[in-house]
Amino acid sequence: MKKFHMPTAYTILFILLILVAAATWIIPAGAYQRQGEEETPIAGTYAPVEQQPQGVGDVLLASFEGFYDAVDVALFILMVGGFLGVVMKTGAIDAGVANVIRLLGGKEILLIPVLMVLFSLGGTSFGMWEETMAFYPLLIPVFAAAGYDALVGIAVVLLGSGTGVLASTVNPFATGIAAGFAGVSLGEGLILRVVMLVVMDAAAVWFVMAYARKVRAHPEKSLVADLPQKFSGKRGGETPTLNGKRKIVLVIFTVTFLVMVYGVIPFDDIGAPLPTLGWWFPELSALFMASGMIIGLIYGMGEQETLDAFVAGAADLIGVGFIIGVSRGITTLMNGGMITDTVLYWGERALDGAGSVTFILLVYLIYLPLSILIPSSSGLATLSVPIMAPLGEFAGIGGALIITAFQSASGLVNLITPTAAVVMGGLAFGNVPYDRWVRFIWKLVLIFFLLTVAFLAVSAVL
Repeated sequence: MKKFHMPTAYTILFILLILVAAATWIIPAGAYQRQGEEETPIAGTYAPVEQQPQGVGDVLLASFEGFYDAVDVALFILMVGGFLGVVMKTGAIDAGVANVIRLLGGKEILLIPVLMVLFSLGGTSFGMWEETMAFYPLLIPVFAAAGYDALVGIAVVLLGSGTGVLASTVNPFATGIAAGFAGVSLGEGLILRVVMLVVMDAAAVWFVMAYARKVRAHPEKSLVADLPQKFSGKRGGETPTLNGKRKIVLVIFTVTFLVMVYGVIPFDDIGAPLPTLGWWFPELSALFMASGMIIGLIYGMGEQETLDAFVAGAADLIGVGFIIGVSRGITTLMNGGMITDTVLYWGERALDGAGSVTFILLVYLIYLPLSILIPSSSGLATLSVPIMAPLGEFAGIGGALIITAFQSASGLVNLITPTAAVVMGGLAFGNVPYDRWVRFIWKLVLIFFLLTVAFLAVSAVL
């Protein structure tokens, strides 16, 4: 009997597409009345509509429609790949990594807490999540060279930013949008969210460092030890020297990422006295394309060699771009089948008449499956908070705590769900099967779940 092998990310996503399509034949179709430019649903206005079952053709088209919807993200990934292709061609990354490892002198594990806290600050302040896709191909080989496996590199980025998003303090794309719909200020509930951020950051850093120490001391205990790795700690040939040209390349490389981070931070929304650029994926794609060309020309690679390196680097990430498109198809099918509002309505009915503690815990539990079906935090906030917040008033629960339940559930699910493009894309970068990620992270997810339940229950009583 052949040993079972976990399906690829594409197969998992297509299975989910089929299951969601099947659900549109079973779950009654319905819709809320909506108001305003954002088309926010109005609580208590749900009504059945004509069934819109999704067939085989809809399933086949969903991934393409999802790709059209996610084309800005996919192109961003290709531009990052091209940029990194040029940088890697110069040898600057290999030389820089070798120099960092030499300077750390066996203490490379210190990179884990430093980088995770930085990513967490980005996640909690401006929702740094999809933007982290640019860091996976950079950091996975760094940790591989230091003697760890691909899971460590993935976890540093995904758990770092993901924990910050889970405990979003002033994240305008989750907390900010939800606060607007709930009619509360961004500062309400801030102390609770800061405490959650500190506690969960500490738990995530401890979790990743414990695994990293085990893998470095006993490589055979790695959860991906039996799999061929895209990046290996063993580097063939002589390591390039960190000469003057490569130092310039690393400076431009660093400045590019700093500009990216600055460009997407909505300083106006978080009250910082700095100009907001308002960049998103088109501007970021142009940034990485221009930086790649500049690096190639400064290094003296010439026009043809620079373009060849850029195209080759982009080609390496085409698979990641496809995964992002397919994952967006799930929401397309739900909306086409008119079952999104029905699922939300069921949650509305389940909350009716519950006490304060029971209510807030039910809100959290309802948001968990909703976050799987609608992985976009801003989309989920727009759809659900206008309904959940008024219900909370009858249970004695303020809008700020509703927001905390929403963002905690959304953030937790997005660490593990196969419908999250960042999860599947990050795993694709490191050639890590989805089942290995689940085996790696399930204990931390359980810890986060129990911590959140405790925080919400205590806050509901106070």
